[in-house]
Amino acid sequence: MRHAAQVLGLEDLLDRKPRALSGGQRQRVAMGRAIVREPQAFLMDEPLSNLDAQLRVEMRAEVSSLQDELGVTTVYVTHDQIEAMTMGDRVAVMRKGELQQVAPPQELYDHPVNLFVGGFIGSPTMNMMEATVEEGGDGLVMTIGEQRLTLAPEALELHPALRQYVGRAVVMGVRPEDLDDASLAAQMPTDQRLRGKLMLREALGSEIIAHFEIEAPPVLTEDTRELAEDVGTAHHFEAHAREQSTTSKMVGRFNAHTKVRVGQTVDVAVDTRALHFFDVETGLGIYDGAET
Repeated sequence: MRHAAQVLGLEDLLDRKPRALSGGQRQRVAMGRAIVREPQAFLMDEPLSNLDAQLRVEMRAEVSSLQDELGVTTVYVTHDQIEAMTMGDRVAVMRKGELQQVAPPQELYDHPVNLFVGGFIGSPTMNMMEATVEEGGDGLVMTIGEQRLTLAPEALELHPALRQYVGRAVVMGVRPEDLDDASLAAQMPTDQRLRGKLMLREALGSEIIAHFEIEAPPVLTEDTRELAEDVGTAHHFEAHAREQSTTSKMVGRFNAHTKVRVGQTVDVAVDTRALHFFDVETGLGIYDGAET
């Protein structure tokens, strides 16, 4: 019991009555009661939800360390994707009670089975826009509004079934970390850049979170509607739908040395090796087969 109390930071509270504990302390006590019983499996339902941000970070590490030490199977339910990605050996993504994908965290991130998983995993979330697949020399070109992106050969190696979509629209996804200020990415070819207007700049010291708009049709499906509701931007989704918008909002993780300013037109380098593609109708990822 002493060991569990030490792990959970409760040593100084062992003599207190439950009514003298805070909500977070009571939650840690509940975890301690489960630990001392040495069960064959732990079932944890959002055990860190009542803790403050600093303590949550500490407790994530402690719970992971404890689980490794005890070697006990743990089923951990959480709405916090950071907890899921950092603590889980395998992560199951649920949507309205239906299982979407079960995989190691990195596989979920790199190879989402459908549009919902792709948009749900990652923070900031994956940028999505409608694009048309076209042939271009020996490879493929994505037409986004009036702009064109030439796909790197690596993209076609990962998504060979994309060739079956030539002449058709698909959902193209790009994660914020695969976008950067093109003026700082001189090695990036000009046919792998998008141009947009910077709407907001968030300086985080180590990087700049750049919010910009490009002329491209937004993706307005039930999948993206639900994702918007999940992050509290459903009002933007509805506004786009009502106005039949032709602009898409994007977010990039720019190098901290970028000089871009709000209101400027910026050239954004796109790492096309890391793009994701989904079928417009089914929302399924486009990989080896027409649909997977």
